[in-house]
Amino acid sequence: MSLHPDRLFASCPQQRALARELYEAVKALPIVSPHGHTDARWFADNRAFPNATTLLLQPDHYLLRMLYSQGVSLSALGIAPLDTAAAGAPRASIADPEQAWLCFADHYHLFRGTPTQQWMDHVFSEVFDLPERFCADNAREFYAAINRALATPAFLPRALFERFNIEVLATTESPLDTLQAHQRLRDDPWRGRVITAFRPDPVLDPDYEGFADNILKMEQLSGIACDTWRGYLQALRERRQFFRSLGATSTDHGHPTPFTADLPLAQCETLYAGALAGSLCAADAELFRGQMLLEMAQMSLDDGLVMQIHPGVYRNHNPSLFAHYGRDRGADIPGATEYVRNLKPLLDKVGNNADFTLILFTLDEATYARELAPLAGHYPAVRLGPPWWFHDSPEGMLRYRQQTSETAGFYNTAGFNDDTRAFLSIPARHDMARRMDCRFLAQWVSEHRLCMDDAHALARDLAGDLARKAYRL
Repeated sequence: MSLHPDRLFASCPQQRALARELYEAVKALPIVSPHGHTDARWFADNRAFPNATTLLLQPDHYLLRMLYSQGVSLSALGIAPLDTAAAGAPRASIADPEQAWLCFADHYHLFRGTPTQQWMDHVFSEVFDLPERFCADNAREFYAAINRALATPAFLPRALFERFNIEVLATTESPLDTLQAHQRLRDDPWRGRVITAFRPDPVLDPDYEGFADNILKMEQLSGIACDTWRGYLQALRERRQFFRSLGATSTDHGHPTPFTADLPLAQCETLYAGALAGSLCAADAELFRGQMLLEMAQMSLDDGLVMQIHPGVYRNHNPSLFAHYGRDRGADIPGATEYVRNLKPLLDKVGNNADFTLILFTLDEATYARELAPLAGHYPAVRLGPPWWFHDSPEGMLRYRQQTSETAGFYNTAGFNDDTRAFLSIPARHDMARRMDCRFLAQWVSEHRLCMDDAHALARDLAGDLARKAYRL
């Protein structure tokens, strides 16, 4: 297997040559990964990854989603149900790691032409230096070779972090996390920069499973009584400060919509009491979430944390899969999302303040040109996040640039983040983003819309500098 050096560049020879020149100048720049979902314990413990399946297959919901859509059970991929008896799958039916890997190989053709295949092929070729294309016939050899490599010092998490030239890597944790791994990293002489990010969904969303119990846990961790609205907000402030003490520069909110509200105190207190009691109707639950986005924005003005909103996903759309296997198994579906009216209460309050940064993401591409680019192109507080999730792909990246660049420009965007649980795919994802940005810039240069000097400056900014600035790194 050989990855073509001009992959993802335009077929036009002139544009391809320009893209190649731009890419050569940025391909080796350090990776800035300001938002993702890797496990901080990997770097704190620095222990060998157990096997190819545990590292490459099971954490990656892109892989799980495609395989499940073709009738492959998650148990066949070695993922145990939350409650084996309830799922009707006796422990013996759960595949061991090698059998799960062979099942993956039997179905690898399903990923032809997808970004997942491009990421995986990059991992096989560039990270493990495997000379053949992955398929069912060589799956055992791949499994053995990857496992042999993982047992060596060169493939320990910290060694890979350094080999990948990662400048900073942000994980994402709940306010209920004690951040023990981050505390150990803070006290460790290793110089790799792994920071946390504050993801408060479990204690902001009344529909989140175990919401009232989550509030009790936050009360215990913060030492602040949460039986009142005032105490609840104070506990959230304490948790945010704790995260900041361990390197956090951002918060992240996975609300169903970007709806925000600016309610009177008495109504906030009533909604909070209803949330604790589990008695809110759907409309009131949305009102509570909307108020909490505004509260988080105002707290960001005080503590400087950059605020991210990742809305527009019907999470856990498959209730049977969620009941048996839990979250993040590939059953989340994008939905239509409206930003202009939904964000207005928040932007009326803090949108004109340049000391506040709000990074907006979408899975509804119809909003790029109609709503998000104009919002980012006007409000000092707003930055547009990169193509996310279902659109983190070559075509998705092109559509993003085509629909936003003329209105928002480049400097009202937040650069690139990989937003991944798959640690070894981080270089592949950043390489894809750099290639696609260079391809887009090369087209503008060839059309005499941009001079080559400006294209070089933009390629460098998009590869890292914009993310450093947006995330205050």
